[in-house]
Amino acid sequence: MGLTASIIIPTRDRPDYLGVALTSIAEQARDAGAEVIVVDDGANAATRAVAERFDARYVALGAPRGLNAARNAGIEAATGELLAFVDDDVEVHRGWLAALLSAAAADPGAGVLTGPIVARLEGRPRRTCGREGAPITHTDAGGEDRDVARAWGANMAIRRSAIDAVGLFDAHRRVWSGDEEEWETRHLRAGGRIRFVAAAGLDHRRAPRDARLAVLMRVAAARGREARDYDEENGRAPTLAGELRVFAGCIWHTLRRGCENGPVMAAHSFGRLSRARQHGHDSPRGDPRDDFLSGESGTVGGRRDLLRAAQDAALGARGAWQLARARRAARRLGPRRVLVLSVVREENRPIYERAVEDLRASRACEVVALERAPGGAGKFANLNVLAEQAMLDAFDWLVVMDDDVELPPAFLDPFIHLAERFGLVLAAPAHRIRSHAGWPLTRRQWGSVVRETAFVEIGPITALSRETFADLLPFPGQAGMGWGLDAHWSWLARERGWRVGIVDLLPIAHLRAPAASAYAREEAVAAARAFLAEHPYLPVSESQRTLAVHRRCA
Repeated sequence: MGLTASIIIPTRDRPDYLGVALTSIAEQARDAGAEVIVVDDGANAATRAVAERFDARYVALGAPRGLNAARNAGIEAATGELLAFVDDDVEVHRGWLAALLSAAAADPGAGVLTGPIVARLEGRPRRTCGREGAPITHTDAGGEDRDVARAWGANMAIRRSAIDAVGLFDAHRRVWSGDEEEWETRHLRAGGRIRFVAAAGLDHRRAPRDARLAVLMRVAAARGREARDYDEENGRAPTLAGELRVFAGCIWHTLRRGCENGPVMAAHSFGRLSRARQHGHDSPRGDPRDDFLSGESGTVGGRRDLLRAAQDAALGARGAWQLARARRAARRLGPRRVLVLSVVREENRPIYERAVEDLRASRACEVVALERAPGGAGKFANLNVLAEQAMLDAFDWLVVMDDDVELPPAFLDPFIHLAERFGLVLAAPAHRIRSHAGWPLTRRQWGSVVRETAFVEIGPITALSRETFADLLPFPGQAGMGWGLDAHWSWLARERGWRVGIVDLLPIAHLRAPAASAYAREEAVAAARAFLAEHPYLPVSESQRTLAVHRRCA
């Protein structure tokens, strides 16, 4: 009896592409007795209808969790010995599956098999100089089968035994940030092999609407940011000067050759450059002995306040159109129940009450706000007392809010909408430039609507979705004022495959005082050290990372 195969197609909101892919795959799967599994990184009715039309199994993640999470869900659902992964934007060649199965049977030592990927840009002809390849993923190792160092996820078959040997894909990675390469590195280090199968080819398509230059450039810039992230992670990122030289070369190529690939290459290089600059913003200045601290508490006041206020005004003007779109979209949010917990000092009550009044003005969210005086207990012990008074299962979101935070007008509806729109289960608004912010990562950044990050701070306002309640509540009793708790949350987010992030479009202001001004900093640090000695966490070198930047509301 031959190898059994499962064909796994991760997809998200692209039923038209999926239909073309399944048209080319379905007959080959029937001939080989292979199952076809469509994994929806979300829950799209049109995607489900396409999968059912071709008798494919449909697996929905419910909310966007990323490509690798979808791949892992496909692995868990599959029954085959050979797991053939393709993207939703391919059209496989005749004999593709038969070639993979034949090569796998002939070479049992090859844990991964791949084949040619032919770029196909549909629509009008493109003017290129012929010196560069197509601006989308393509590869060809020649006309003979041979071992190679890399397989691209658009055309990649893996033996289940290889998955068993080195584990699943890393679900916290985003698209293009070493998503399959990280797994392949583990496979090769364990002695595995990757085999190129010349007859197992497919076309990698771009429909005419997605083959336009502006769209290709936008995607290339995102790929560049992710590629720079992966290179930094592996210690092989070039200097900023090196990135600038490449960018200048792309511009020169465009001008000299009149080549339409030039702007796409320049966009990719620009993405790398912007991420290289972003890395400096993400880097904290903490004491390496306490690798969960930022080393700063933020600054407000002095002669630079006018400049900070001007920066905030410029950022607000830049984002005004996107904010208007987010507020319109939030009107369709549907009913949400939000529990707000706060520890309130009397001297801050006027600020707190203004914030609660703004939250309760929500059109879509029913807000239940509970408060408690500080007393002698730590912040999170007090929050646990408040949470015990509520039926948590009745709420969609829990918001932990400090008593001295200033919210932008009509804050809650667009904030919840954007968190859900981008699949965040832990979310926090960015700080304005003129705000006490303990982490550079949390300050509002130019042109960003939402950033997916590896870290969300414990305050001054943090939102937890219902999905996290079982893991995060009740808050650890020994967390005290909460220092270090967010470092542990970062570890949990990576382990659970959660998306967490910062909503830049709705920045808050924390103006009254820096962190630890109302309690003993040394005691908070000591409590954090004790807490993290018993709980796994991500140090600042890993947690202070921007994983993806979303610059549009939709």
